[in-house]
Amino acid sequence: MGIQIDLSRFKNLDIVAGDDGVWVVTLNRPTKRNALDSYTIEELVEFFATAPRAGVRAIVLAASGDHFCAGLDLAEHHQADRSPSDFMHICMRWHEAFNKMEYGGVPIIAALKGAVVGGGLELASAAHVRVMDNSTYFALPEGQRGLFTGGGATIRVAGLVGKARMIDMMLTGRVYQGQEAVDVGLAEYLVEGSSLDAALTLAAKAAQNLPLSNFAICSAISHLGNMSALDASYAEAVIAGVVNTQPAARARLDDFIKGTASRVRPKS
Repeated sequence: MGIQIDLSRFKNLDIVAGDDGVWVVTLNRPTKRNALDSYTIEELVEFFATAPRAGVRAIVLAASGDHFCAGLDLAEHHQADRSPSDFMHICMRWHEAFNKMEYGGVPIIAALKGAVVGGGLELASAAHVRVMDNSTYFALPEGQRGLFTGGGATIRVAGLVGKARMIDMMLTGRVYQGQEAVDVGLAEYLVEGSSLDAALTLAAKAAQNLPLSNFAICSAISHLGNMSALDASYAEAVIAGVVNTQPAARARLDDFIKGTASRVRPKS
């Protein structure tokens, strides 16, 4: 039995637990275009540190208002007049939150709309799957603001689009949207309607997988990418040994052998 999450503790995140194990986590600072202040980051750390132990099967990361996330709360940052050490520790909390997301083992589907900019793109890149609608646009305007990324863009965004494209985005303020954003790797899906509805559909599908399989998919692949090829091949074999022999998988394999399981077929 999983631990309980006290949802009343969260103020900047609106969290709803679904009966199917799909939870919806909504950034709830629409008047700030859901910019990330230090309090929101602490709530992200708390929730995503707890979710894997609370029986959460999949998460949709959404946003209130017209925009997903405009990045770092620049007003808070400017008013705080932080020292280099202070801001370094702020960045470390961002890394803590986003690492909990990427490596936590629970599938996270981001429902994107409007601005996915700066730290908002860093947040989105920590999800496992990104769904965008036609209003979505991506940018890293740090160069124009006299700033540098501090929430993992050099790791995750560069991993999505490549080093050269990320440097171009930061130097020139280039904005990606529409099919071009999918083509360069910033999102996996572009939908005509609601990105939230599409993300919920994908999350429900992922939630039907065995939790141990999802844990491996949503944590091991990232860890393996940090290893040498030799170490990664060894670790992959160990993980497969554990996951592929789990008792719960045997019933699914039995269904496949009997021909009662769903088959993989191309779209007609």
